[in-house]
Amino acid sequence: MNVEPDAMCDGGDLDCGSGLLLIIREAMQPLAPESVLEVRSREISVKEDLPAWCRMVGHEILGTEPGEHASTSYFVRKQGASAQDQTFDLEQDKESARDYVWRARIRSSQGMQSRAYVRNHAVTIGQPASFDTEDVAPSAIEFLLSALGGCLAAGLRWRASRKSIELRHLEISLQARAENILVFLDLEEEGHPGLCSIEGTVYIDTDDANEEQLATLLGETIRRSPVAQTLLRTVDVKLAVKTT
Repeated sequence: MNVEPDAMCDGGDLDCGSGLLLIIREAMQPLAPESVLEVRSREISVKEDLPAWCRMVGHEILGTEPGEHASTSYFVRKQGASAQDQTFDLEQDKESARDYVWRARIRSSQGMQSRAYVRNHAVTIGQPASFDTEDVAPSAIEFLLSALGGCLAAGLRWRASRKSIELRHLEISLQARAENILVFLDLEEEGHPGLCSIEGTVYIDTDDANEEQLATLLGETIRRSPVAQTLLRTVDVKLAVKTT
């Protein structure tokens, strides 16, 4: 369509419920009324959710246009409240995001297993640290590694999508060592049972970036990962990138 936007923001694979609306509102805030913001997205749910949000707050969707790498451009005309009111509302919502509390409820079940309830999900957690490959549930440490890998994989794929880097395959292999797991088993007193190192490799198949560019992208992902940054306060985390 023949529309010249005044500004652009790229949400990549992010959906409206995971922070995209905050990014859009941040990009729209300095624009004058009647200005047009181009919102680029690869997430299919945005096709329904963004027009619904615009109807709710009073902005106007002028149209859409297919872009490169399976993205879609949405052209939004700014309407509604004054810039001062919109700035106040945005800052309130950003403050709410900063203060958000994640919650989990854990109930002990048979043996050494527990059941964790988070939002509308439930997962079974095995022993804190198990050496038995036949255990029916992953150990707590394995869930910790899974949380780290999942956080990094999602963040890396999202940041790649914003740079039009198509990832055909993304896999993260992690391994961890405890300083002294025998402390947990009451067999020794010296040292601590926590992890002392996490190492791994990120395997990526893409034609759109080389290993140096991907390593830079991984570094930015680690810097902004809530799980990685929590662990990095106490654990040495080392990850390398390899293209496949």
